[in-house]
Amino acid sequence: MSDVQITVPESARERLLRAAAVLFYENGIAGTGIDAIVERAGVAKKSLYNNFASKADLVNQYLQVRHAEWLALYDKRLAKVHSPKDRILAVFDAYQDHAEYAYERGFRGCGLLNAAAELTVGDIGRQAVRVHKEEVERLLADHLAELIGGDRPRAAKIARQLAFLLEGAITRAGLEGNSGLVIEARAMASDLLEIL
Repeated sequence: MSDVQITVPESARERLLRAAAVLFYENGIAGTGIDAIVERAGVAKKSLYNNFASKADLVNQYLQVRHAEWLALYDKRLAKVHSPKDRILAVFDAYQDHAEYAYERGFRGCGLLNAAAELTVGDIGRQAVRVHKEEVERLLADHLAELIGGDRPRAAKIARQLAFLLEGAITRAGLEGNSGLVIEARAMASDLLEIL
């Protein structure tokens, strides 16, 4: 058997999404033009419009990719834990993992919230960010309900508090440029869970 690995080249769509992800995160959506995305992706401008209806469509797809990236980090953390408490803390750990990703110019906070801050009310991209944040809160509530014996209303209330703690930590971590405050928020959440 041969040790040779065959690599499949990335499609133009994949290269465009990867380029957009870096540039949107580093420079913001408004600060990133189509020409910069196309240049970084190494494709013709026509490729962008063959794969995306508009820049807004590309932004929305970027946000979907960010959501999927976080879910993959969360699933990886979740696979290593067994208790309801540890499943709750896995949400914080996945945010820490995202903060510790090797960004070209350092960590600037939640890419989803950064993008949402630039988008107008009613923009489809803001809805994608909201869906992500609601899913995180729902995951917390599901694990909390398991931890506290199925009391869904109480679990939802505590999940909202933990989500606010997490969002505040990730926002401040973006200002600090590292995951330290997410780690601190995780410790606070762990202490809270001990007294439930």
